[in-house]
Amino acid sequence: MATDPSPPAVSDPLGSIKVAVAVIAVILTAFALWALRHVLTPFILAVFLFLMIGGLERVLARRTPLPAATRLPVALGSVLTLVALSVWLIGDNGAHIVAESGSYVARLDALLKMGAARLGVQAAPSIDQLFHQINPGHYIAVFASAVGDIAEKGVLVLIYLGFLLASRAGFATKMDELFETGRNAEAFVVMARIQAGVEGYIFLQTVVGLLVAAGSAVIMSAMGLTHVLFWTFLIFVGNYIPVIGVAIAVMIPTLFGLIELDAAWKAVVIFIAMEVIHFVAAHVILPRMQGDRLNMDPLVVLLSLTFWGVIFGVAGAFLSTPLTVMVMAVCAELPGARGIAVLLSADGKPFPNPTRT
Repeated sequence: MATDPSPPAVSDPLGSIKVAVAVIAVILTAFALWALRHVLTPFILAVFLFLMIGGLERVLARRTPLPAATRLPVALGSVLTLVALSVWLIGDNGAHIVAESGSYVARLDALLKMGAARLGVQAAPSIDQLFHQINPGHYIAVFASAVGDIAEKGVLVLIYLGFLLASRAGFATKMDELFETGRNAEAFVVMARIQAGVEGYIFLQTVVGLLVAAGSAVIMSAMGLTHVLFWTFLIFVGNYIPVIGVAIAVMIPTLFGLIELDAAWKAVVIFIAMEVIHFVAAHVILPRMQGDRLNMDPLVVLLSLTFWGVIFGVAGAFLSTPLTVMVMAVCAELPGARGIAVLLSADGKPFPNPTRT
């Protein structure tokens, strides 16, 4: 008995138009973010600090007997203290490095003469000659402008953070009034996913960063490098920039090792040992800890670093993964955009048990 042929697949005549509209929407959104980067960057940093404070507050609730009324002040004070210590560490060590610049110049001159002799160059240029050729006045003006911009954005971040903390008490009520009955639960699911993703990323990078920084500090101290605490701090902070952060942070103490240390092989040992520590932490320890905390494709991590770095600069590089986690959480909840979340995820399942069935 012949069976009825299966019905022909129904094509969507507007399919190509929908794809084109989606691509145009993404491009326009990216352009709008880039155009508003000076306004949005401090706010995004404030939101990141806000999530850090909230996560620390929940850790205090689970692990300590502190009363509920004291958890937020303790969490806020801890985060702001860490920020203040970071600023002090950068300023103090920067001043010491500038004060020791004379000895660095003499060592660099000696290295230039040594390199010129091995290459057969008769007259090697000195550091002073190279310094005057690159027009230092221009770069000093650019540096001063950058410092002023960072200070201005820092003040805005603190202002935004204060208003976020002040307004969070009425957040649940606003969500209930903003969405229809039954849909506010979906909005809370999205927020919970964003919160869990960002906090999981911070936890993982902090633990791995501490491991890499501690191992690097031991190596630098054993080789006799100065300003070990400062270089350790840079390596720890660089760990929050995916892929390239630690690689760049490791290069800086290596270059100073060539200048400070009495033998070039010590700087080479510092570089190789710290790269080995970073490789083991990033490719052995991190995958074992990660589990399902951050279900993101490695290629997406690299592309998000480029994308958010172009839009928001250094702040975008630091926050590239948390921002992509936010995008994936929102897209996973929207039927029309869930495919984007699937592409961003590592295993094709961005979040288990989506709220819409």
